[in-house]
Amino acid sequence: MLKDYAHILVIDDDLRLRSLLSRYLQENGFAVSAAKDAENARMFLRQYDFDLLIVDVMMPGESGLEFLQKLRRDSDVPAIVLTAMGETQDRISGLEAGADDYLPKPFEPKELVLRINNILRRVPSVNSENKQILKLGDFSYDLNSKELRSKVGGIVHITPVEQSILSILGQKAGQIFTRDKLAELLGVEQSPRSIDVQITRLRKKIEQDSKNPRYLQTVRGKGYMLLTE
Repeated sequence: MLKDYAHILVIDDDLRLRSLLSRYLQENGFAVSAAKDAENARMFLRQYDFDLLIVDVMMPGESGLEFLQKLRRDSDVPAIVLTAMGETQDRISGLEAGADDYLPKPFEPKELVLRINNILRRVPSVNSENKQILKLGDFSYDLNSKELRSKVGGIVHITPVEQSILSILGQKAGQIFTRDKLAELLGVEQSPRSIDVQITRLRKKIEQDSKNPRYLQTVRGKGYMLLTE
């Protein structure tokens, strides 16, 4: 992938397509969030920085084109429009609404990845320096210095293993890591069970409510992922 860990927002009311696209893009190295409609997408955009949007045109309520037109008032995040309508005028309408590219359905997922990479190759990374700093509510983690800081108390002590967990998950924020994979990346002394213990300890340091985590999340049956602001 051209940009390390680019974060993509998929906006589509079709649950099956949304899930398939999310899984395929994650398998190709992207961090992915998924929204079911325009309002849900705006919620994500208020919380996270995205490198690219994939927007379905035909959504109930507010269409993808209407969503893009409003978005372009204050954002230039790249967007690819997906639609079953492949006529020339439809493509023009999508581009006029602010789309960077246009892909008619049905399409090959590999083609979508190629188009994504073509756009990311041309567009400078959004706040690429800031992406080295993970925002976690009242805390921030510097991927370079491996320091965890609190807004009020300065540097927070974390162990080398906790640093490694934050670095691994933070470099691919939004991507799921299994306990086995984390244990493998952290070294031979770690086991899936010890990962659970380390995650629990780390949550107590960065979460307001460690039993209901907002940032260091468990994905049931799959593993762990880190969501940042």
